[in-house]
Amino acid sequence: MSTPLDHEFVRAVAGAADRSAAPLAADPDGQLAGVTHRALARRVKTLVAAYRSPDSALHGSGYAVAAALAHLGALRVAQTGTGLFAGGDNVQSPPDSAFTVNDVCDAHVLAAGAGPELRDVTAALAEIAGAASESLVVGGVHTPNHRWELSAALARLHRSFPDDRLLDRAEEWLAEGVDIDAEGLYSERSAVYASIVTNPALLLLAEVLGRGDLLDAVERNLAATLDLIRPDGTVETVHSRRQDQRLSCALWPYLPHYRLLAIRTGRGDFARAARLAAADGIDDPDLLALTLLTPDLCRVLPAPDVEKLPRDRYLPTARLAAHVSATAHTVVYGGSDVPEHRRIRSGLACNPTFLRLFAGAAVLDAVRLSRVFFDLGPFRAADMEQLADNRYQLTQTLTTAYYQPLPKDRRRDDGAYRLVDEGRFSAAMAFPDRPQDEVSHTTRVGVDMREDGADLRIDISGPSVPWCLELTFRPGGVVAGAAPIGDGRWCLTTGPMTYRVGDDEIRVEVDVEAGEPLAGPDRGDVLRYDPGQDYTVVGGTDATTGDRVYIGGNGPRTLRVALRARRPAPVF
Repeated sequence: MSTPLDHEFVRAVAGAADRSAAPLAADPDGQLAGVTHRALARRVKTLVAAYRSPDSALHGSGYAVAAALAHLGALRVAQTGTGLFAGGDNVQSPPDSAFTVNDVCDAHVLAAGAGPELRDVTAALAEIAGAASESLVVGGVHTPNHRWELSAALARLHRSFPDDRLLDRAEEWLAEGVDIDAEGLYSERSAVYASIVTNPALLLLAEVLGRGDLLDAVERNLAATLDLIRPDGTVETVHSRRQDQRLSCALWPYLPHYRLLAIRTGRGDFARAARLAAADGIDDPDLLALTLLTPDLCRVLPAPDVEKLPRDRYLPTARLAAHVSATAHTVVYGGSDVPEHRRIRSGLACNPTFLRLFAGAAVLDAVRLSRVFFDLGPFRAADMEQLADNRYQLTQTLTTAYYQPLPKDRRRDDGAYRLVDEGRFSAAMAFPDRPQDEVSHTTRVGVDMREDGADLRIDISGPSVPWCLELTFRPGGVVAGAAPIGDGRWCLTTGPMTYRVGDDEIRVEVDVEAGEPLAGPDRGDVLRYDPGQDYTVVGGTDATTGDRVYIGGNGPRTLRVALRARRPAPVF
């Protein structure tokens, strides 16, 4: 017996497509200025899907056909003589063009089965796809996820226009192995790229190539992501190696993946995630085409599992821990790439946030520790050790040096020594050839995650330097118990303080176990976040925004900080 259709879902999906497609159909020529090639192709796919769907207000509409043709004309103009598309930061980019070709090929499948009314649309799509094929077969990439997006485009091209070279090239990329670790995270550890690139590409490749192992990889990633879903309906990104490490990633892009695998496997935990992803409504115009291409998506979800609390998860490959109870959702992170690579770089995990705490509407978005030690930047753990269940220790030792004169056999009469990066700065001083006097600074942060928050023990050792603990709360609450120091900032000395949003509250208490007293509100030189010279040398920063509370002073120091979430008891 087949599973019945989820008519409410189908109507919601068609409605989302109509909200995007209807203005395009009403005035196609007025909607084309400044539109990127990727957006043009996505619009064509949505218009064709709306034309095909009986649940769309544009079903069978000639206006939808005219709008699709207008957009295809603009798309053909954006296509260069190589078949790749102009526009964007990446010049003549095979992977960027692959995003567009993927939508072109999906639209072609939908248009080719629609009858003579879409004959011209089908022909234009085929022309655009054919012009791009050769460049995609031979083209290269520059990020991990590009391999799978490009491979998916090759597989889609083969699906509509069979050519063994397309499949051979896709198999060549796949022979490198999918970059998924033992915990189910892709190497970029990015929620954005997992949800909008890698998972959809691998699902398509699994279907076209009959590769069950690719389907298994997606299921593993979705299973890992379950423990990264935050109470505000977003997915944790602090551990990402891509742009989203400083951003918030919504759960809704995961909706089709959780939904499809829940329906096909019967997994109640995936069904629960799919419901969460659609909790605020469906507003993704791309889903309609996906439901037409993958009808299983339209079936009724299996019964969702009830979330079991408390729960906890440690991902050692990313050095990320989460503990969730009815009162608090706490995340501890010690997986930065910066201590190993000694630089800030695109493609590295650089976010210095080491703790987050959710207490309903009261959210502590970031806890960071800044030290003024040779301008080497804030605390980023080089090691994260699990001491016991929900107890962790984060550690970082910074080492730099003063350099002695060059040995006689390394001196040059012309004074022209090698320009060398010594990890902190670069100079024409042949640093590796010089004796060094090392200076070290060690920070240890112990974290005990509790049902109602976390206890921190911060130990700063080494030479006496200023330090500052920054607590950044999500705007919208009321700070009480800390001294205001201007510009959305407060200073906490003796505590306690509270951050309250409605009936939800986060309470902070501080105790100095060893070292000097805490700095007061007059110490503006200490009570500030220092991003380090990798940012400041070019006038940049990675500082947070929000309501920021500072606890600071001079080290060495041992400090205890208690973070407590308080929420009203649930009413049943």
